[in-house]
Amino acid sequence: MGPVRSARRAAAVAVAVAGVVAGAAGCGGGASAGERGSDPAKAVRDAPDRLVREGSSRARTSMQMASGGTRVTIRGEGVYDYRAGLGQLQVRLPQDAAGAQEHRPITELLAPGALYMKNRGAGVPADKWVRLDTASLNDGNLVTGGATDPLTAAELLRGARDVTYAGEAEVAGVPTRHYKGRIDLAAAAKAASAGNRKALAAAVKGFGSSPVPFDVYLDDEGLIRKITHRFSFAEQQAAGQPKKDVDVASTTLLYGFGKPAKVELPDKKDIFAGKVAER
Repeated sequence: MGPVRSARRAAAVAVAVAGVVAGAAGCGGGASAGERGSDPAKAVRDAPDRLVREGSSRARTSMQMASGGTRVTIRGEGVYDYRAGLGQLQVRLPQDAAGAQEHRPITELLAPGALYMKNRGAGVPADKWVRLDTASLNDGNLVTGGATDPLTAAELLRGARDVTYAGEAEVAGVPTRHYKGRIDLAAAAKAASAGNRKALAAAVKGFGSSPVPFDVYLDDEGLIRKITHRFSFAEQQAAGQPKKDVDVASTTLLYGFGKPAKVELPDKKDIFAGKVAER
């Protein structure tokens, strides 16, 4: 069973998000990261720690899902505190076929080991949050929530393999150096920070041992400006039906480094305790 579908059944996250998938059938300075002669693998693997030292940023996310010749895109925007491991995104789901807005934006709060969602679908009061344990999701929430947690996206780079320097490029007007390679999920999980280790270990089980291709763009200070991961899995269909291959390209753009990123997690009384309806 594919990680998104399993996650939906296990925790019913994203009636909206998982339903879309089903429907879619180093160092403090820039020298080490920026010099062409530096070790590409080291520059990439050092990038998560560089983000933590920087402290915070704004983020834009885009998750494109392709299945059976159909593509849909989920977009998000928000802020992230890398030292605390906390983020907030407003996630917008695709419009329906007629062009009308089908879903209200979902507010997602990202925390070590947890995903909180508001306006996440039928059966949940408007003033309540849904909380999911990311380690309980078969994909470790790499795709289930419709946006890869920016810090998790960076920490995947700790498992970077076969890294090559692909030349210079501009990202939103900022000069960067482009690196590409593949992620060994098991290695990334072992090297991850305590807050992400269990979730990435779950992703290893969900996605298997296949390496995950990536592209990352680092500026002259070694900060990630853009990162894309390409996930693939086979989604289980109804009994007797063949599995469908699903390809997901998750892209995160980071900018506005150092700007305040205040994220407050909901009180326990504001978390929905009932059963989440599926669609």
